[in-house]
Amino acid sequence: LGPILFADGITARRSLAVAALCAIQNFGYYGVLVWLPTYLSERFQFPILKSSLWTSVTVLGMCGGIVTFGHAADRIGRRNTFLIFQCGAAISVLSYACLTSAAGLLWGGAVMGAFMNGMVGGYGALISDFYPAPVRATAQNALFNAGRLVGSLGPIFVAAVARSRGFSGAIGLLSVIYILAACITVVSIPRQRIMARSIK
Repeated sequence: LGPILFADGITARRSLAVAALCAIQNFGYYGVLVWLPTYLSERFQFPILKSSLWTSVTVLGMCGGIVTFGHAADRIGRRNTFLIFQCGAAISVLSYACLTSAAGLLWGGAVMGAFMNGMVGGYGALISDFYPAPVRATAQNALFNAGRLVGSLGPIFVAAVARSRGFSGAIGLLSVIYILAACITVVSIPRQRIMARSIK
């Protein structure tokens, strides 16, 4: 993989940036989703059925976010869309940790899910921009799965922080990683020229 993903300085920086973005997204995704039922049960005394419903709404929000990301990226560019979703994820995760009403947690979970996981809809196109066709499949698999490997530490992080700050503090602290992702986006993803399209 080295000669493909680290062939020169530019390619190496792009590979590290994409791997970092994938890692951050997966870190937040696993960190929140694995512990969300426990968070709802322990802090709000939601029964299993209710916490499952609230978690399912968050997952549905994630699915909607992926679709929305794709449409937005076509209209305003991938760089801008990544930045919007990363800032939205930071704000919504921090806000979710402060919610106390059942209705707020339901709708807040859907919004959080959309921003937190919608970025998955952009990695394929981003990697296609960065790498020539013969190596795109290798880059897709290697970089995203490297991100998933690092992201699998998310639940461990949440559990460790929750011991001193509680689950709400741990989930809220995850918002910081999306600010880091936005910084990586600014320095690593070039502006994309948007082509005018006629809608028929």
